[in-house]
Amino acid sequence: MGEILLEFSNFGFQYNAQAEPTLYDINLTIRKGEKVLIAGPSGCGKSTLAACMNGLIPFSLKGTMTGSCTARGRETRDMSIFELSAIVGTVLQDSDAQFIGLTVAEDIAFALENNCIEEPDLHDRVKKAAALVGIDGHLQHAPEDLSGGQKQRVSLAGVMVEQVDLLLFDEPLANLDPATGKQAVELIAEMHEKTGAAVVIIEHRIEDVLHRDVDRIVLMNEGRILADMTPDELLSGELLIKNGIREPLYLTALKYAGVTVTPAMHPSSLPGLLLAEEEKELVRKWFREAHSKRQIEARRDLLTADHVSFAYPKGQKALRDVSVHMKEGEMLAIVGRNGAGKSTFSKVICGFEQPFEGDIRFFGECADDWMSLSIKEKADHVGYVMQNPNEMISQTMIFDEVALGLRTRGVPEEEIRERVEKTLDICGLRPFRSWPVSALSYGQKKRVTIAAILVLRPEIIILDEPTAGQDYRHYTEIMEFLKALGEEGFTVVMITHDMHLMLEYADRSVVFSDGAVIADDSSAGVLTNMDVIQKASLKETSLYTLARLCGIPEERAFVQSFIDYEHAHGKRGKAKEEVRT
Repeated sequence: MGEILLEFSNFGFQYNAQAEPTLYDINLTIRKGEKVLIAGPSGCGKSTLAACMNGLIPFSLKGTMTGSCTARGRETRDMSIFELSAIVGTVLQDSDAQFIGLTVAEDIAFALENNCIEEPDLHDRVKKAAALVGIDGHLQHAPEDLSGGQKQRVSLAGVMVEQVDLLLFDEPLANLDPATGKQAVELIAEMHEKTGAAVVIIEHRIEDVLHRDVDRIVLMNEGRILADMTPDELLSGELLIKNGIREPLYLTALKYAGVTVTPAMHPSSLPGLLLAEEEKELVRKWFREAHSKRQIEARRDLLTADHVSFAYPKGQKALRDVSVHMKEGEMLAIVGRNGAGKSTFSKVICGFEQPFEGDIRFFGECADDWMSLSIKEKADHVGYVMQNPNEMISQTMIFDEVALGLRTRGVPEEEIRERVEKTLDICGLRPFRSWPVSALSYGQKKRVTIAAILVLRPEIIILDEPTAGQDYRHYTEIMEFLKALGEEGFTVVMITHDMHLMLEYADRSVVFSDGAVIADDSSAGVLTNMDVIQKASLKETSLYTLARLCGIPEERAFVQSFIDYEHAHGKRGKAKEEVRT
């Protein structure tokens, strides 16, 4: 057993601004060399627990601590945040919020400069830290010019330059495309092996984190630790589902087929999953019975982009001859690696940017003059929810932020209150309607911006990463609400890196790569096409791997059968009924 780095004993914490504690009776030990995943629904206390680990509590975020929290045997309340920073290094969910320097080298050197390290030694340590995370070829680049994965490497180098004992990652996959997210998990594992430091990962996407092994999973809810056990033990039970956390899709498929999942199967690793022949036959039997040819409902075009090209000033083409049809009432996913042109395409559709080639047509009341409409006029028909909520929010209070669009349109205040409260309820925000926006987490701010657009009910809603930072319950509530809008004739377009969302909800998926469309197919078709997956930095669904493991050659049909079964009989069908009720 390794040396104890952090230990919580009967620990509790209550913020000064809140009437009830956020953490209750926490007992947790983190040892040197361990790799621990902390999971739980939004608001369960994960971020507060992380703030206790890295010293933000009690030195920045004020409140009352009870019980004991020690770092290397010393009570953290008796240490300085400077002393704690030498033990715990934190990589934030939003890498941009962590940058200080104008160049990568300056940013990595920041902590060393604060410690008055002499220049020759400083340069040497910066180069070693950069080489360790594979960013040494970009030392003179500005951090904002890097990709999402590269930014994360810079943030990691910035905390590793001091050779900390514990690396704390706050939702490291939230803003990354699937392939980059996979690389991030591999990078974390590599740093864990090279340095011997303890690693704590806070993340909703359990299946993605388990691409590489972890020692333990700590499950939290309502400020308490519900489980602290090995991944195989936790995934064999129902605790994840009961607490609003999505289990790996391949385990859900096994359960649908009647397979009893046990720790002996090693369910935490799909490559290492141990299935007996009779269990594989159960999966094959389920597929034969569930498989049916899907009927695609014919829908009319609502908006079309024909041969659209766009380039930013002094830059290469961001869009190259893009043609996309958005149909009435469909849920369309737009996917691809970071920088592939997905967000640029949505900005062109909304009128924020003007294409230099091609045409966009809207088949509604303004069909003849869509290209000549102002941004405000287009916003009555197309709503856009940006990826970063901080770039959209302009009001101090949550209610006022969601009500802003209705007020600028002259809607009566009585109707505004009714529509805003109904939308806040759907987005899980009604209890906070009188709160300031600044008091919310990143994920909660995301729901506020979604609510601000949903309340306007435009014909087309474009959401850039709608579920980033959301737990499975809020994810399901939001997506079922959007799906209900689709059934009423609204068109929902999701720009996403979440392959689960794409599979579960998208009627069709358009894949971007280097500014061009390389595929337009069903989600099952895209995520079983290895050529498209590789070109667009996607990640094949674990259902594809399960089908091959069980000797089912029709991988695409197997994936589609799972989706259809989920819609009709599974968790999503139950969630849909709950949302509508």
